[in-house]
Amino acid sequence: MDKILLFIPAYNCEKQIVRVLGQLDSGIMRYITEVIVVNNRSTDQTEAVVSAFMDRHPDFPLKLLLNHENYGLGGSHKVAFSYAMEHGFDYVIVLHGDDQGSIADFLPVLRSGYYRKHACILGARFMRGSRLIGYSLFRTFGNIVYDFLFAAVIRRRVYDLGSGLNMYRVSDLESRYYERFPDNLMFNYCMVLALDYYNLDARFYPVSWREDDQVSNVKMVSQAMKVLKMLFDYRTDPATICGEYRDRIITEYGADSVK
Repeated sequence: MDKILLFIPAYNCEKQIVRVLGQLDSGIMRYITEVIVVNNRSTDQTEAVVSAFMDRHPDFPLKLLLNHENYGLGGSHKVAFSYAMEHGFDYVIVLHGDDQGSIADFLPVLRSGYYRKHACILGARFMRGSRLIGYSLFRTFGNIVYDFLFAAVIRRRVYDLGSGLNMYRVSDLESRYYERFPDNLMFNYCMVLALDYYNLDARFYPVSWREDDQVSNVKMVSQAMKVLKMLFDYRTDPATICGEYRDRIITEYGADSVK
């Protein structure tokens, strides 16, 4: 049986994280070996809420990690990917802690073993079969435009540049090609370009997505300009994906086990 890690990045999501953990019923956990919540130095009660959940469920295979500093979403991915490699996991699933996605959407992927055929399965909010709840038409249109632009550059269909539900084969991460990718929300954009550059076999899979009490961290205008520049640079010279994208160099992405 495959050893699968579920990684939940969390930052200031005290209201949502307990709902995310509540998604992990027996139907899901039959496929999951261990769950880690990576707390990116939240300033609210996220840590306390997760700790309380662990107290109520002492036999649940959950570990709470606290980043040494606020690394950003991309940095938390790097912490989790290292954890997966160091502990011998075969696959790692990413499920954001803000309760916008549903891991139940991946049950058919897990039951059928479909994930074993590909380097990664990327949750897609904008393909046939997906469901959007409370997501604005403006943001939907903007995402689809960017999906089209990326698809035109890498010459393969792109249905999402970064939903909060993805699955990666750990052996494909061992080169750590992602280490110099941005530590912010643009991390996933680089991952999509890397799939093309390293010729990794990725498949998009339709998922549901909702917005109700979540707080968006996207700075739309400034991020849009940076993404366009990244895409233009890659179109001009694909080897730019091997370059340094971080504003601040971090030599080691560390985290401590809180519980």
